[in-house]
Amino acid sequence: MTRRAVVKGVGHYLPERVVPNAEFEKTLDTTDEWIKSRSGIERRHFAAPDQTTSDLAINAAKAALAMADMDGSEIDAIVLATSTADLTFPSAATMVQHAIGNTTGYAFDVQAVCAGFVYALANANALIASGQADRVLVIGAETFSRIMDWTDRGTCVLFGDGAGALVLEAEEGTGTNKDRGILSTDLNSDGRYKDLLYVDGGVATQTTGVLRMVGKEVFRHAVEKLAKTADTALEKIGLGPDDVDWVVPHQANIRIIQSTAKKLGVGMDRVVVTVQDHGNTSAASIPLALSVGVANGQIKQGDVIVTEAIGGGLAWGAVVIRW
Repeated sequence: MTRRAVVKGVGHYLPERVVPNAEFEKTLDTTDEWIKSRSGIERRHFAAPDQTTSDLAINAAKAALAMADMDGSEIDAIVLATSTADLTFPSAATMVQHAIGNTTGYAFDVQAVCAGFVYALANANALIASGQADRVLVIGAETFSRIMDWTDRGTCVLFGDGAGALVLEAEEGTGTNKDRGILSTDLNSDGRYKDLLYVDGGVATQTTGVLRMVGKEVFRHAVEKLAKTADTALEKIGLGPDDVDWVVPHQANIRIIQSTAKKLGVGMDRVVVTVQDHGNTSAASIPLALSVGVANGQIKQGDVIVTEAIGGGLAWGAVVIRW
């Protein structure tokens, strides 16, 4: 028998403030049509001045726990993917742990930028598969509005804030691709490309810094690497594109999503798309899209899901789940 990490609950949280594209027309040389045509984004959410990443994560966590019909005290581990934690330390995950009333488990952050949730899922899966945890809360949460250069129309219009969460629980499976739960993972990184997407601040500069991106190069790497990692993850478990019910990609840019789906051989009618409403929420984008997909009745129990993402590092990867 094989221990599988099975999804028991999913939830998300978005800040109240909705920022339409038209709002940027007041301060930048841009238009709603320019933004939509290049990214597919129509609006995004920004956190309130007094909201932190952990605040967003806590709300998403509570929603996922409610769907799973679990109490926070029943969770063995919390893995939180973020690049915008409240503080340098302690981890945002420990703040969530306290807020949900968990005192017996353990919690830690994962930092792989937009690929963070894929990395967090892979870590959570390993904890369950190895018997180190039976129930793991996996969260992606970001407040990217705090690290934007508001004079750079090529980046500041793309990002938003939000959080999504999954509750995973160990179940015995047969070891085949018919099992429910996480079936395979594929993780990659290549530090040669660190200058394509980064924040120009941190401990070394003693500044928060702002996001910098070479958009055309990131786009090129994204399409190639996302399709390949998804193919690899499917091959590991003996599945192919025709077996996929839904691709739930990192929601960065509609053109990347469309190009990757085409390269993977999956029609857009089998892709969950939320980028128009949320923008790029980095590590939060996949769990947000999963939660919306479930809420909209798209994702159902037994469906084969492929998630894939790429972010600064460059870091990228994919996870195959039978819901």
